[in-house]
Amino acid sequence: MSNLLVIKEQLAGFFSRYEVYVIAVLKFVLTLVALLLINSNLGYMSKIDNGAIVLVVALLCAFLPMNLIVIILGMFILLHLYALSLACAAIVGMLFVIMFVLYLRFSPSDSATLIIMPICYMLRLPYVVPLTLGFVGSPMSCVSVACGTVTYFMLDYIKNNEEQIASYSLDSESALGSFKYLIDGLLGSDQMLLMVITFAVVVITVFMIKSLPIDHSWKIALALGVIVNILIILIGCSALEVDLSIGGVFLGTIVSSVIVFIIQFFIFNVDYSRTENVQFEDDEYYYYVKAIPKISIEAPDVNVKRFNSYEDGEYEEYEYDE
Repeated sequence: MSNLLVIKEQLAGFFSRYEVYVIAVLKFVLTLVALLLINSNLGYMSKIDNGAIVLVVALLCAFLPMNLIVIILGMFILLHLYALSLACAAIVGMLFVIMFVLYLRFSPSDSATLIIMPICYMLRLPYVVPLTLGFVGSPMSCVSVACGTVTYFMLDYIKNNEEQIASYSLDSESALGSFKYLIDGLLGSDQMLLMVITFAVVVITVFMIKSLPIDHSWKIALALGVIVNILIILIGCSALEVDLSIGGVFLGTIVSSVIVFIIQFFIFNVDYSRTENVQFEDDEYYYYVKAIPKISIEAPDVNVKRFNSYEDGEYEEYEYDE
């Protein structure tokens, strides 16, 4: 455990010293992965399905705010859809605007969720996001999770029905019918509805439990979040007749819980054995405070001193002082 705490302190120190560069690299990697996935799954416009363009845009996004990165990725999606079907691009564009307004209104600080959620879906680990946001976000984070979920299911529907969608046209006599079929297809998925509801309940449940003034509340919240996630999906699959791999749900949830547990170790690690309850008062109130110290350990400061050296290919000796 002490070694893990040392690693944690070293990572925290490294991040504090090089925060600007670390965040830029993370933005670059996140944008690059998102663009590559967009091009590989859509790729209808060959002009932007280009490695050089993707690399340049990812480098540019490394120095841009996350909200602007979300807009740029949305534009890439719309350009691909424009090459496939103008009607589809118009409808998805309107849905993107609605989701962006909702996200800005309720959870503007969760912009990365809109990008990470579809990526996690493609990795078959979407449960990581709601479990994590239950700890580091707020109940309103369920809005950004829902927007990311809807985006994934829309793009998945378009990919699986691209030939039929390509036949829709805004100029055809059945334009209204085309709009109806597209909207029903994009938003009519029972599985999408089930996932949106499940993740919203998981985010709220984890947030409420981890906020309780009880020992090990974060671990209890994670365990209950996992149970709630599995139960709601099982009940929903039966009620809505959704064809979903139950084994995949169990395995994905367990793997996600392990990842979230590791994340939890780095952001919340306390020593409940040294809990103190303090009571004091002022002229107007009595205060009852429960103080739980964080577990921390200083990284060893290693000084390397050379006390003997030889030239002409001979060896060097060192003394290590910690």
